[in-house]
Amino acid sequence: MTADLPKPFRDALDNRARQALAHWGVADQRPELLKYRENAVFRVGLADGRPAALRLHRSGYHGEAALRSELQWMAALGDGGLAVPQPIATKGGGLLVALPAEGEFGTQHADVIDWMDGEPLGESGRPLSHSPARLVEIFSALGASMAEMHNLADRWSPLDDFWRRAWDKDGLLGERPLWGRFWDCAGLSSAQGSALSVLRHGLRQDLATLPTPAKDFGLVHADLVRENVLVDATGVKFIDFDDAGWGYRLFDIATALLKNRREPAYGLIEAALISGYRSRRALTDEALAALPLFLVLRSLTYIGWFAARPELPGARERVRRYADETLALAEELAFR
Repeated sequence: MTADLPKPFRDALDNRARQALAHWGVADQRPELLKYRENAVFRVGLADGRPAALRLHRSGYHGEAALRSELQWMAALGDGGLAVPQPIATKGGGLLVALPAEGEFGTQHADVIDWMDGEPLGESGRPLSHSPARLVEIFSALGASMAEMHNLADRWSPLDDFWRRAWDKDGLLGERPLWGRFWDCAGLSSAQGSALSVLRHGLRQDLATLPTPAKDFGLVHADLVRENVLVDATGVKFIDFDDAGWGYRLFDIATALLKNRREPAYGLIEAALISGYRSRRALTDEALAALPLFLVLRSLTYIGWFAARPELPGARERVRRYADETLALAEELAFR
């Protein structure tokens, strides 16, 4: 997503990054742009030579309170022993910098966090390259780390001004879901829109009648896709807490599993993740029976996400493809 950026914009983005880095005393470098989606993410060097990640947050996507809360939670998870990026303070001791509107950039915030070593678990749309035995190791560790993240979240007492969005009934299926109105967004055919509208109303009823064990709710990562799970010899690490917030714990599990459902070793993957999770946190069979519901809910989110970003390559085609895939998944899992 970086190679398609026009050179004048790339140059302006680099200058914006150096403007932010001045607050950390390391503006005299060329930051390496790694990703340009919700945030522009750069690999940078600190004054002591350590690598770090600079994030220029998308203007208007998260407010200052939400961004400070994200950094607070990441710090709390790190203090609890979880392998997640830790915020790095500016020369003045702050964790978040507000950049004024300038040129083609609106007012936005920037922060710098630890660089996390490791390779992404995989890439969406490409088969996983690990052996079945290695997949069991990785997904067992992923499940255990996810469960420990949920445990740490439950034990942690956020500050009074802590605020993050909620992946609850309204955030997923309300009139204004967090990632967009997936049933009436641009790019859908009329047949797709009608089918998704019917599905939405049915899922709202299903979500409202969840059995108590499936209602486990609290802080979640909300985006543990392959690219956000780093793997090395020490285990797994979680990155990109941009969408973290309040939500069902089964939503985290479903997110980690959804894009792997077509893998030949999916049975091993799911069993390993669940076993790893249960090694650190209770997850009853009654709760697990609601996993298909959350797989469909997660699949729905991608429709609205791409519809809201028509500038991305192939966005319109992806909207229709994700709609078809979600409707097929709902039928397969008996939600139609």
